[in-house]
Amino acid sequence: MGRIAVLDRQTIDQIAAGEVVERPASVVKELVENAMDAGASQITVEIREGGIGYIRITDNGSGMDKEDIPLAFLRHSTSKIRRIEDLAEVHSLGFRGEALSSIAAVAMVELITKTRECVLGSRCCLEGGVQKSLEEIGAPDGTTFIVRNLFYNTPVRKKFLRSEMTEAAAVHEMMTHLALSHPEISFKVVIHQQMKLQTPGNGSLKDVIYQIYGRETALRLLFVDRRFGPFSITGYVGKPEISRGNRNHENYFVNGRYVKSKMISKGIEDGYKTFLMQHRYPFTCLDLRIDGTMLDVNVHPTKMELRFSDQNLVYDALRQAVQDALSGKELIPEVTLGSAAEKPVLAEKKPDSEKKLPLEKVWKTPPPSKEPVRPKDKDLEYFMTEMRKRVEDRHKQKPSILQEENGYQAGQETGKTASQAEESPDTRGTAEPAAKAEQMELFDGKLLSKEAAVQHVIIGQLFGTYWLVQYAERLYIIDQHAAHEKVLYERLMKELKERSFQSQLLSPPVVLNLNMAEEQLFLKYRRYFADMGFEIENFGERAYAVRALPANLPGLGSAGALLELIDSLSEITGNISSDSMLDKVASMSCKAAVKGNHSMSSMEAKALIDELLTLENPYNCPHGRPTIISMTRHELEKKFKRIV
Repeated sequence: MGRIAVLDRQTIDQIAAGEVVERPASVVKELVENAMDAGASQITVEIREGGIGYIRITDNGSGMDKEDIPLAFLRHSTSKIRRIEDLAEVHSLGFRGEALSSIAAVAMVELITKTRECVLGSRCCLEGGVQKSLEEIGAPDGTTFIVRNLFYNTPVRKKFLRSEMTEAAAVHEMMTHLALSHPEISFKVVIHQQMKLQTPGNGSLKDVIYQIYGRETALRLLFVDRRFGPFSITGYVGKPEISRGNRNHENYFVNGRYVKSKMISKGIEDGYKTFLMQHRYPFTCLDLRIDGTMLDVNVHPTKMELRFSDQNLVYDALRQAVQDALSGKELIPEVTLGSAAEKPVLAEKKPDSEKKLPLEKVWKTPPPSKEPVRPKDKDLEYFMTEMRKRVEDRHKQKPSILQEENGYQAGQETGKTASQAEESPDTRGTAEPAAKAEQMELFDGKLLSKEAAVQHVIIGQLFGTYWLVQYAERLYIIDQHAAHEKVLYERLMKELKERSFQSQLLSPPVVLNLNMAEEQLFLKYRRYFADMGFEIENFGERAYAVRALPANLPGLGSAGALLELIDSLSEITGNISSDSMLDKVASMSCKAAVKGNHSMSSMEAKALIDELLTLENPYNCPHGRPTIISMTRHELEKKFKRIV
């Protein structure tokens, strides 16, 4: 064994840098968070060569005194805490005092800073953690960090960086999270000399969402504002129609800090259960506020992971808040008949988040032509579309285009809903008539309401599967199978809660012959079968006779369906509950639902629609498929050229 030696400071700093500085995005994150902690209201980030060659962070924060600059680059030097007890009450984004030391150890750093009280500012240059100069200089209030040649003295680390475009994409993604979590700060992000992100900093979260994800997403949001004891949730959740195929648009923040948490994701996704199809994930932007003593943010050097002292509280609160936001809204997808080939292709630059190409490929794409592609024989349609687009572009420059929280609060004061407040005269003026709300909340009455039921006009059945209903200025198309499946599911849910079961006797009984694994599963959940109205008795060695089952689930009255149900119970994880069991039964409820290509009478269809009126969420089947879609009269008349 070799002799034990104490490492020199430079080696210690480079080792420590490996925990904090993984890539250019790590440098940007640490420096921007420092700027935010310094009270900056405007922060500009500029990178070149993916941030490997050049990073510049400028802010208008409080700045630093000249005598504090050398101390700022020492390890574990910080202005955020003084003793161990302070860790429980840390509200700033950074506090361990490792960031500046770690960055300076692996790059060439230039710092220019000035406080408001000082006439002159200070300029400090470091290379590899060693201070080269410190001098007075004329400078604006605030701080500017310039980081050059990242990992120049650790070539092995530099070799493992990704391409410049990939590193730049990581910086852009990280900055979107900071912008969403702090709408009160104006952020600018310049990548390869192009402005990639700019937020107004007016405190409007919806304006930030508009700038990052575009108008179509911003118009399909539901406001959330709930408090559960010491825990509060505010922000927006997206309507089901803007769901995605991955979790990339699940944004959530804890006390203003972007984090990743399987438990938080599960709470959100369980709140969307029955509103989304399987393998679809919601758009969310939620800020969770909780007492600092109830969480530990110092789990990982990047502070991206955390622990809650009461995880059940957080999970239940998230699930309930999301469910409440979605419930009571008429979420009927609106269908348009236009095709991409018929619409003018405008060559305007869209936000990166709306493009289908990966961000790194978008930056390689040549700039678009200034002249739009003009479709043939579409002069009038093209002209109208172009005019509307220009009006929208003009409004887009205004930071308050969507009247975010102010509009919501005004709506509360006048007794309107959040969605009605969004549809202010200014907002309506920027939207096309046919695309007013693709997942509607009808301000003149809901389709599925008792008041509207007397005005329904049932036109007939299409393809033996879909029912056509006219109401007001819209055509509604109802999938009879999905609707009936939803009715059965909700009926069973209600009976489970109220313990008002009706069992249907089977004659003769259905005998199940189970193997050992199946029998263990059945015995584990046996009491839940009894809770739902099943009557099952022992019928010999690993054999069970099903003598009765829930009256509204006759589709489960076969050995095959019951064995499939028992097999599906193996997928249940976590705590056993009636709800877990019910989810599995709901997935089997198709067996009892009216199928497609089944002829129903108008009276049967009306009875089905009337029962939908009583449901809390009649717009999706238990698997998340829509039960109803709609089409406006305006859209139909456009296609028949009655209007242009």
